Amino acid sequence: MNEMPATQSSSDRDESQAARKSLASRALGSGAWSMANFGLGQIMRLVSNLVLTRLLSPDDFGLMTLVTSFLIALTMFSDMGFGPAIMQSKRGDDPDFVDTIWTLKIIRGGLLWLSAAAMALPLAWFYDAPEFAVVFPVAALSLLVGGFLPTRIDSAARHLQIGRLTVIELANQLIGILLTIAAAWILQSVWALVWGNVLGSLVQLLMFRLFLPGHRNRLRIEPEARAEVMKFGKWIFFSTICGFMLFQGDRIILGLVLTLHQLGIYNIGLFLATVPMMLGSSIASRLFIPMYRNHPPAEGADHRRVLARTRAGLTALLLSVAVLLAWIGPPLVELLYDPRYATAGGVLVAIACIQMLQVIPISYDYSALAAGDSRGFFVMQSLRALIYMSMVSAGAFLYGLPGLLVGQALSLVLCYPVTVWLARRHHAWDPRHDLVAVIIATVAIAMALTSHRDAITKALFS
Repeated sequence: MNEMPATQSSSDRDESQAARKSLASRALGSGAWSMANFGLGQIMRLVSNLVLTRLLSPDDFGLMTLVTSFLIALTMFSDMGFGPAIMQSKRGDDPDFVDTIWTLKIIRGGLLWLSAAAMALPLAWFYDAPEFAVVFPVAALSLLVGGFLPTRIDSAARHLQIGRLTVIELANQLIGILLTIAAAWILQSVWALVWGNVLGSLVQLLMFRLFLPGHRNRLRIEPEARAEVMKFGKWIFFSTICGFMLFQGDRIILGLVLTLHQLGIYNIGLFLATVPMMLGSSIASRLFIPMYRNHPPAEGADHRRVLARTRAGLTALLLSVAVLLAWIGPPLVELLYDPRYATAGGVLVAIACIQMLQVIPISYDYSALAAGDSRGFFVMQSLRALIYMSMVSAGAFLYGLPGLLVGQALSLVLCYPVTVWLARRHHAWDPRHDLVAVIIATVAIAMALTSHRDAITKALFS
């Protein structure tokens, strides 16, 4: 009689260990698929970029940079956290819950397109770019199409089932790139980028509906599901507005202080330099919410060790990529692009150095979302956005592009305590990890800036 509890306890431990191994295996597989998705996707984007820069002018890229920034603004200014809601909610596998989210997404997509049509003319006047008034509403059709994307995309991420999702996404991207290149060959104008984006969205919708298994969405709004989504999403909504300022604010500001030609050059440097942050976001957004949900750091040292190992591996990868880009920036641009884009090399070095600091705390944000603490996430994002926009705006309007980049770097230092506050709130802060990473990044930044001083000076001050 006395042996039964011990037997049950042993069985429970075995089941718990098996569950942890299963989760670790799925997390490792998810991370590997995310890396493959990003790596192959970036290679395709780079090839596309190289072809398109030979068919189109820097002015075309400058105008499309503005268009894309405001498309992202509309998307982020209306984000209710539908994806994270599916990934973290106990009802994430409930058909009524996901159908409600899908219906709300469709409504949102229609409202976004109407907003784009209304904004086009005022923004064209504000930026003194008449073509924007026509280009923007057409490009915004991609937002309308995006509202119909099935929720089984987020359901696959919820269960760390990334393999098929990755294959479909890569196929989507390849088809979209081929369509854009074909359009550029025919049209030789910014319209190639616009129609490539819209047609790519249609292909994406078709591919996910045909080839991704899972629940087939139907139009439905369940009051309880809508209430849960709105409760969780109201803080995500405010957070993503702040997120837009953090990740797209530089282009909105530079649109006022640079010509479209200069903005196009900046965007080429930015495209290459932000690979580490984009890679980190791609992996972390799919990996850390499930990991924090299943390994809450507040519930034991074992959980914290699992998270620490994952965090250290991701940081090592991202810092390595950022350091490499900072070291080879100017010769890489000279090798890949024609002489019209040569000064993008110095821009690339400067932004890659900033990226070294930016990727260090990338995993902490997701501890709040995994715990359902969207309000805490909003507080952090709003404070970071306030600091970032203050520093970047002051720098850009006083000293142009050099001032903006210095403002970005200073804002990262000032924002770090805010990130630590949120991480400590959910027992996720790892000070030893941060210290080691900062030391490595500081040494690498000093060496890169010294080695490429002339290229940076030419890019920022000529």
